[in-house]
Amino acid sequence: MHHGIGQDGFYAEYTVVNARAAIPLPEVIGGLSIIGIPPAVAAVATDAVTTVYHGITRRAEVKNNETVFLFGLGGLGFNALQIVRHIGARVIVSDVRQEKLDAALSLGIPAEDIVPVGKSVQSFVKENGLQGKIDTVLDIVGKHQTFEDAQQIVRIGGKILCVGTLDRKNEIDMKIGIRKRLSIIFTYGGQQRDLMEVLDLITQKVLQPQVELGRLSDFPKVLKDLENGKIKDRMALVSDLIDP
Repeated sequence: MHHGIGQDGFYAEYTVVNARAAIPLPEVIGGLSIIGIPPAVAAVATDAVTTVYHGITRRAEVKNNETVFLFGLGGLGFNALQIVRHIGARVIVSDVRQEKLDAALSLGIPAEDIVPVGKSVQSFVKENGLQGKIDTVLDIVGKHQTFEDAQQIVRIGGKILCVGTLDRKNEIDMKIGIRKRLSIIFTYGGQQRDLMEVLDLITQKVLQPQVELGRLSDFPKVLKDLENGKIKDRMALVSDLIDP
C-alpha cells in the first residue's frame, strides 16, 4: 500500500504508518557534530529518487559499459542522471528547457552528449554517430514524441525503460519492436532496499536531490504553481509546527 496514493492520510500534520514502513534516516558523525539527511530531502528520496533508482538498477539493470539516452531532466530525471553517472555509464540527455541542460553541463555531462533545445533527437543520434550504440533509453517524460524517438534510436536488442506518463497512451511500432527485438520495461516505485541504498548514496553526497521547501499551509498556492509550471523539481511542504 502506498501512503498518499493508495491510502489516504498525508498532507496532514501527523499520520500513522505500519512499523515496517518506517526507515530511520542515516547519520554521519563528523568531529563533534552529527550530520543527517534533512526530512525534506528524505521525503523526496522515497519517490523521485527511489523510483528511478529501482527502475535503472533493478528493472533495466543498467551497467557501466552502456550508453544510455535520458529523456527529461525534471524532478525524477535529474536524479536519474546522477544515478547513471554513479554507475559509470555514458549518458546522453535531452530536455526542452535550456536551464535543465545547463544544469547537466555543470554536473559534468560533456557538451557533445547534450541534445540542443529544439534539435530532433533522431537527427542528433544520426549526426553524432550514435546509431546502433544506444543500449538503454530512459523515458522519464512519456510523451508520444519521446516514446517514438526511443524506439527509433535504441539499438537492436536494446531496452526502453518507461517511467513518465505525460501521455497516458503511447504506441508501440510492432515492426520496429519485433525487428529490433526490443525489451520495453515498465517500472513503478521501489523496494525498501532501494530506499536504504538511496539514503546511503545521499549521505555520501553521491546523489543530491533537488528540492524546494514550503509550508503545509501554502498547499493550495503550491498546487497552483505546479499547474502553472512554476515548480522547478520537487517541493516538500513542512508542517507549520516545525521550523524548516
